[in-house]
Amino acid sequence: MPRLKSAIKRVKTSERNRLNNLVYKTQIKTVIKKVIDFVEKKDEKSAASTANEAFALIDRAATRKVIHLNNAARKKSRISKWLKTLGSNKA
Repeated sequence: MPRLKSAIKRVKTSERNRLNNLVYKTQIKTVIKKVIDFVEKKDEKSAASTANEAFALIDRAATRKVIHLNNAARKKSRISKWLKTLGSNKA
């Protein structure tokens, strides 16, 4: 356990930040699962609207440095790829 006053404060703040970051990460995982579910059901309209929600959450998390920018880009790219598979089934 830390003894210095500054180290004790860092433990408290890092724990607080960890819990806040966990909220963002959990929301992102949940909304990505929803997108996958809609893509598997071939529900293009719902998948697109949920994907927009996912993009907003991912961008917000990346802006607040909860996830790395490259991680955010990778997640958004995968979601876009899934949506494109829906569009190609129509043609």
